[in-house]
Amino acid sequence: MLGGLSMERIALQKLTDWNSSKRKKPLIVWGARQVGKTYLVLELFAKTYYKNNYIYVDCKKEDEIREFCSKTANAEKIIEYISLRKGKQISEKTLLIFDEIQECPNIISSLKYFCQDFREIPVIATGSMVRIKLQRETHKRGSKENDKFLFPVGKINQITVYPMTFDEFLMNSNKILYNTIKKAYENKQPLDSQIHDLAMDQVYKYLLVGGMPEAVEAYIEDNSLLEAREILKVLYDNYLSDMELYQASQEAVLRSRVLFQNIYKELNKESKNFSPGFIEEKSKTRDFATSIQWLTLAHIVNQSFQLKEHITLPLMPDNETNFRLFLGDIGMFSYQSGINAASFISSERENTLSGIFFENFVANELIAKEHKLFYWRGRTSSELEFIIESDNRLYPIDVKKGRGTLNSLEKFSNHNKFEYAIKISKNNYGYNPEKKLLTLPFYFIPFAAKDLADGNMKI
Repeated sequence: MLGGLSMERIALQKLTDWNSSKRKKPLIVWGARQVGKTYLVLELFAKTYYKNNYIYVDCKKEDEIREFCSKTANAEKIIEYISLRKGKQISEKTLLIFDEIQECPNIISSLKYFCQDFREIPVIATGSMVRIKLQRETHKRGSKENDKFLFPVGKINQITVYPMTFDEFLMNSNKILYNTIKKAYENKQPLDSQIHDLAMDQVYKYLLVGGMPEAVEAYIEDNSLLEAREILKVLYDNYLSDMELYQASQEAVLRSRVLFQNIYKELNKESKNFSPGFIEEKSKTRDFATSIQWLTLAHIVNQSFQLKEHITLPLMPDNETNFRLFLGDIGMFSYQSGINAASFISSERENTLSGIFFENFVANELIAKEHKLFYWRGRTSSELEFIIESDNRLYPIDVKKGRGTLNSLEKFSNHNKFEYAIKISKNNYGYNPEKKLLTLPFYFIPFAAKDLADGNMKI
């Protein structure tokens, strides 16, 4: 996938943890198209930890193996056949990789038997969950031949790979700055003002380039935002043409395309909430329900649900009709907005970039650390962009492009108890104990999102 550069990915840690676990089961690596699943599993993991002792099967290209595996879920037969085909004995020291398993869902069924009968053999499969689900739906509708396709519940481990987060972008483009930011976050200290400005410059560049590995690589190799932008255009068009693969009907394809293409416009209007009539006159939210389900399953779109005035734990949506949609990659979001690339690096960028760029950025950073997305709206126009539950405590998050006011937080505190509020903005780090307000600069959010996910948030 990638040219000369070797790219670091945080998800590699999850693979090494899986590999060293005594109780590991076959692993499925999910993720949207082009987010670097194959690169992660093959280049970063297999070639380092299994050197010459892995077997790679591309289910899209290797027709004979795909044909064979589509006719049996018997792990013993699959092992024997692949050993003979590849001329390599498969043992507990051999990593078996099945890439693009959505092309052969039967391999997923076979993972149950790999787990039961050959648990000592490490197996990793990569694929698109949405295509698998579509296969299952289609099979349920009547194809007798494939009724045997069963998802191996309880017999597999799973991880999801997302576009590169801001910390990964920085880790690969400027390791020294990455280390400086990480250390400042860990020590709970503000950065010197010049370094703070430098870090904010990187945030703006990331808003433009996004986290698709190919776009990031082009930016790093050629130091060219334009080159990255060209790649984004191609990836964006690929996503649109891919909708055919994700849908059961032609109507759903068209709706998914128009939904995907209008996410920026939906967020840029006053309420930011999804309103179907904005996309298609007289349509109802339920008309788009299937498309939203597919696009969220494919990790192309992230859904955030509204919470009532008084919040109870665990967090549950207020209702299913009030929600917002964010694009899974901030680079694609910026491309979709149509905004001039120069706006991201000019001194006038404060005025040209609307706050929703930062909201979509924060949404993706939270999703990449496995948070569910919720926002809060009060009776008046007060709102908080994200509400996070961590270690049974509430953390309201206010995302501010500029300095902003905190009226919403006061209104929120009339109805809800919370640990402390987090304001994410371009301001430097700081904590106000009277207001119970932690100010985090945008470049700290990947680290804070992880601490919140691990229940380790400290001031």
